[in-house]
Amino acid sequence: MKIHHLNCGSVRTIEATYDGPRPAPAVNHCLLIETDADGLVLVETGLGLGDVRDPGGTLGAEWVEMAQPVLDEEETAVRQIARLGHAPSDVRHVIVTHLDVDHCGGLPDFPGARVHVLAAELEAALAEAPSFRYRPAHWAHGPDWVTYRPVPGEEWFGFTSVQPEGLPPEIKLIPLGGHTAGHTGVAVRDGDRWLLHCGDAYYYHRELETPKEPHPLLDIVQTGSEVHRDLRLGTQARLRELVRDHGGEVTLFSAHDPWELARHR
Repeated sequence: MKIHHLNCGSVRTIEATYDGPRPAPAVNHCLLIETDADGLVLVETGLGLGDVRDPGGTLGAEWVEMAQPVLDEEETAVRQIARLGHAPSDVRHVIVTHLDVDHCGGLPDFPGARVHVLAAELEAALAEAPSFRYRPAHWAHGPDWVTYRPVPGEEWFGFTSVQPEGLPPEIKLIPLGGHTAGHTGVAVRDGDRWLLHCGDAYYYHRELETPKEPHPLLDIVQTGSEVHRDLRLGTQARLRELVRDHGGEVTLFSAHDPWELARHR
C-alpha cells in the first residue's frame, strides 16, 4: 500500500507554544491509501467543494466564524486526488473518524464510495442535525453507509479493533470514545509500523507526553466539543500508554495539529 498525507482544509492560524515551532494554520489531516486490490481508500475528507463554494450554507455561519477556514478549492481532497492522477470514482471507500463538519465535508465529492463509520456516530448525526457540528448538506446525496458496533473480541495493542467490510486487515477501526457519540481512530499498516489516525481524540502533539501539555486554544475547542469528558480523558490516557509501551511500533497523529502533518509530509 502507498499512503499519502493530505491537508484537506486549512483553518485559523494557531500560535506555537512552549519551545515549539512557529505559528501555523490548523489543518484537516487526511490519508489517501492506494491499496493493491480495493482501490483508493480516503481516511477523512476534510472540507469539500460544496463547503468552499457555499460555506454558510453547508458549514454554517457560526462554524465559519469560529474556525476561519481558508476555503481553498485546491486543498479539497477531490482536487488533490486529481493531481495525483486519479478520478473521484477511484475512491471506493471513505472512512471517517466522526461526522463533524470538517471531517466529512468532502463526502459529496465521492458519491460512489462506501462510507465506513461507527453506528453510534451516524445515529447521533442524523438525530442532531442541523447543528453546529452536524450539517445534513454533507450527506444529502445519500451515501452508501457501512456502520459498525464495536464488540469485545479482536484487539489491537489492547484497544478494541473493528475490521472494515471489504478492506484488507492492514486497515482497522480503533474506537476512541469521548469526543463524539461514535468517535473512532483508524489504524493503517505502513511497512513494519502502524499509523494511528486519532481524529479528535487529542488535538496537540504535546498532549501525548507526560506530563501532558495541551495547546491553550486547541484545548478550549476540544473541551467545548466533548460529549463525555471522563471517557475522552480516559482515551487520552490510554493513548499516552500506547506511546510509552509501543512507540517503536505505532506512530500516532491527530486531525488538526499542523506540526504533526509537517513531519509526515
